[in-house]
Amino acid sequence: MSMTERSSEPHAADSHDLIRVLGARVNNLKDVSVEIPKRRLTVFTGVSGSGKSSLVFGTIAAESQRMINETYSAFVQGFMPTQARPEVDVLEGLTTAIIVDQQRLGADPRSTVGTATDANAMLRILFSRLGQPQIGSPQAFSFNIATVRASGAITVERGARKTEKATFTRIGGMCVRCEGRGAVSDIDLTQLYDDSKSLAEGAFTIPGWKSDSFWTVRVYAESGFVDPDKPIRDYTKKELHDFLYGEPVKVKVDGVNLTYEGLIPKIQKSFLSKDREGMQPHIRAFVDRAVTFTTCPECDGTRLSEAARSSRIGGVSIADACAMQISDLAGWVRGLDEPSVAPLLGTLAHTLDSFVEIGLGYLSLDRPAGTLSGGEAQRVKMIRHLGSSLTDVTYVFDEPTIGLHPHDIQRMNNLLLRLRDKGNTVLVVEHKPETIVIADHVVDLGPGAGTEGGTVCFEGTVEGLRSGGTITGRHFDDRSTLKETVRTPKGTLEIRGADRHNLQNVDVDIPLGVLVVVTGVAGSGKSSLIHGSIPRGAGVVSVDQSAIRGSRRSNPATYTGLLEPIRKAFAKANGVKPALFSANSEGACPECNGAGVIYTDLAMMAGVATVCEECEGKRFQASVLEYRFGGRDISEVLAMSVVEAEEFFGAGEARTPAAHAILGRLADVGLGYLSLGQPLTTLSGGERQRLKLATHMAEKGGVYVLDEPTTGLHLADVEQLLGLLDRLVDSGKSVIVIEHHQAVMAHADWIIDLGPGAGHDGGRIVFEGTPADLVAARPTLTGEHLAAYVGT
Repeated sequence: MSMTERSSEPHAADSHDLIRVLGARVNNLKDVSVEIPKRRLTVFTGVSGSGKSSLVFGTIAAESQRMINETYSAFVQGFMPTQARPEVDVLEGLTTAIIVDQQRLGADPRSTVGTATDANAMLRILFSRLGQPQIGSPQAFSFNIATVRASGAITVERGARKTEKATFTRIGGMCVRCEGRGAVSDIDLTQLYDDSKSLAEGAFTIPGWKSDSFWTVRVYAESGFVDPDKPIRDYTKKELHDFLYGEPVKVKVDGVNLTYEGLIPKIQKSFLSKDREGMQPHIRAFVDRAVTFTTCPECDGTRLSEAARSSRIGGVSIADACAMQISDLAGWVRGLDEPSVAPLLGTLAHTLDSFVEIGLGYLSLDRPAGTLSGGEAQRVKMIRHLGSSLTDVTYVFDEPTIGLHPHDIQRMNNLLLRLRDKGNTVLVVEHKPETIVIADHVVDLGPGAGTEGGTVCFEGTVEGLRSGGTITGRHFDDRSTLKETVRTPKGTLEIRGADRHNLQNVDVDIPLGVLVVVTGVAGSGKSSLIHGSIPRGAGVVSVDQSAIRGSRRSNPATYTGLLEPIRKAFAKANGVKPALFSANSEGACPECNGAGVIYTDLAMMAGVATVCEECEGKRFQASVLEYRFGGRDISEVLAMSVVEAEEFFGAGEARTPAAHAILGRLADVGLGYLSLGQPLTTLSGGERQRLKLATHMAEKGGVYVLDEPTTGLHLADVEQLLGLLDRLVDSGKSVIVIEHHQAVMAHADWIIDLGPGAGHDGGRIVFEGTPADLVAARPTLTGEHLAAYVGT
């Protein structure tokens, strides 16, 4: 047999062109089986809650990552997050999965865009080589490393032991005053106590500090450091120092050993080290009054020591370089001609170009990582993978178009196709038709959400999807029309001279009592204008997508306050106390403490969560489940979906108006499919935002600010959201929406368009008026895209 004959037979290794999933049962998936082509772009669609993430993230990506982790030694596995095997019969043809999700980057105050990517590390090396004067190694330019000096005796035990004196210095670049944070917090003492009173007269104005409390007030009064009957303003210098800054010492109060320390360190430990979001409202108000954050006066917010700022390349210090807009910094790096560091300059320029290409050229490297939106964080993570020479990898994206203007979506599509063309499998969970269109293969899940979903409704090409009868197919070519008439404003909210971030002294009047949409390309200054510049005290309720503080014990019923009326109704019907019907209180199953599952940490191997055998996952003691209300026990009620529960509490013997009202709001915001007892940790960003919106809808606030409420919403659900926004406005509220979705723009009464570009090319108002005027004149990028969308 000749060579040509033999080579025409397919090689066995080329027959594995599919990722096969058989019998997936993660979350709400009902024995799903799909075949996904490799080295192609596959988009997963379906209404919110239909099981897309469960299939892509919870099954395919999770198993791939688990198997990679198992290739490491047991020692290394001990340091890794552990995952249990997903519930699925067969998974074949998996390749290494790289997950690019929307988890916000860590909000550590010392984390910036530069440190989250490799850009800062490269800049530090560059300055340590080329900076004049030379001040030391790359560490000397890092605001995360403090300067350390030590001297003393060192004994080397080798052969003849000898002790020698040694000194050690490590130069770091951290600013001494703010410790690399760029801001210093000052405590306003007038908010802590009234200095005209003595401690005995109750000088403290700190919430929760009662005058007879052992732990707080009496420690100061009976410590012996200060006179409890003398007004604070009359203290001597020493007394005042001990009172405010005293080092921790043990003191006896009424025979009890307690620790006395100065008031300021005590306040810092008890209030300021806690997360602001998790505080009770009155405590949060106190902290907001008592603590002021100001830019560090020593480093002027650059976080760097004076030495690190003094070393320059061509007049530019590393602080200047990090403050530049990345698109400008890329130009500066290209202008450096230094053969000794040529490879470094090449790599750095490539990284900075990737930022520009992906539409993040408007950021600067010193931008705190915690201030990036979910979409921006996802794109920052993408930068690492764009230049990667790995192929045959599975990239998994979670709605990559979030936070992107229609103009930017085209660029994102090109990047996804580039990753595919390098020979990678790209899996994308997405709702926007502009991205679904470029798919080689589409998997549509549904037909509904939650228990109504979890099956594959369609698999095939985009054309097949269009002609198929699924919800996604039917709504695929839906286009909103402009409204015939727009509402008349009832007043204005004035913003004057807004100059936060990249805003260029913007004056704008936001009409009240109507639906206002603020739009513009990513980075044009929308959030800076709305979140940063609306005057305080305007009665604004801001609903964003940030994480909800809560443990795996929190669920929609506890978060919205729904459990309260339900517990009371159960207690009243059965003549027992309400605490029995809380899984976090007296009614909890004693075996699993009301968690429903028992977590077993197996050290270096995958931890296991097993359903508690005592309560069978119901979370309550057996005796509690004997009490019924409307024929159901409390665990059955928590297992209901919002829609079922709304019906249950709406009529008949189980009628509970207080619970019914909250459930109605949850259904209004499109969360009818959530079960009442589902842990909050399993919700997506869009679901979290809608849950917050449902909670805030009962408040009296007059102005609602929503940040991209269409995130994670299927085309069919967007119509429901528009109906909800209309109801809010018609009930007398003002609604301001930061949004890129053309359906929402078309539905607005007033549009404020920022631009024309991003970063320092943005920050100006390029259009304000009705959607009809914007489409007629098409003065901006948004106008062009909106006109194309409504088909004029």
